[in-house]
Parts: sequence; C-alpha cells; structure tokens
Amino acid sequence: MNRSIAIAAIALAAASTAFAESPLASDASFTSVKNRAEVQAELQQYKAAGVNPWSTSYNQLRGFQSTKTRAQVTADYLQSRDQAAALTGEDSGSAYLSARALGDAAPVLAGQPVNAQ
Repeated sequence: MNRSIAIAAIALAAASTAFAESPLASDASFTSVKNRAEVQAELQQYKAAGVNPWSTSYNQLRGFQSTKTRAQVTADYLQSRDQAAALTGEDSGSAYLSARALGDAAPVLAGQPVNAQ
C-alpha cells in the first residue's frame, strides 16, 4: 500500500509542470579598460613576484617594520588597559561611558540627521 502511494506521488511530481525562470537579462555590456597585452603583462608581473596572498602559507607580517619601540608600545598598552577593560566588560562599557565627563562625549546625538537643516 505504502509503495503504491510513493510511486503515485513520484509519478504525480514528474508529471507536474515546472515553472523555472529564465536568467535575468542585462543590457549592460562589459567594456574593458585594459587590452589583452596589459592584462597578460600584469599576470606575468604577479607570477614573477612569487607572492600569493590567497595561499594558506602567506605571511602578512614578513615585510612589517614597526615605527615604535617596545617601550612605547608597552607604555601605550598600560595607559589604555583600564579603558579597554571597561569597554569590553560585562555591560559593554555602558557604565564607563555614562560616568565620563560630558566634554568627552561626541557632539552628535542619536537620531540626529547627517545633514541637519
């Protein structure tokens, strides 16, 4: 009984009409700003560089050079440590932000339009 119902359901589904849409037609035609030779030259330059930023072994910091000394970075961290802890606390910094002086607050109010008239 169940088998005949399943076969009937499959036959009904196969016999029904499918309403598939056609792909959206675009009137915008592609106009390249580079010719084939320029694109090929750019590809060769990329391959010659030997760096693939999409590689899993790509090292982003290989050419990094810091402008600050270790002492400066440590001092910056120690100076902002209390503020960072307050802003990332359980209340997401609400108590810290409500307790600071009004002069520190941004002059833009919530709901104020960008181009007020």
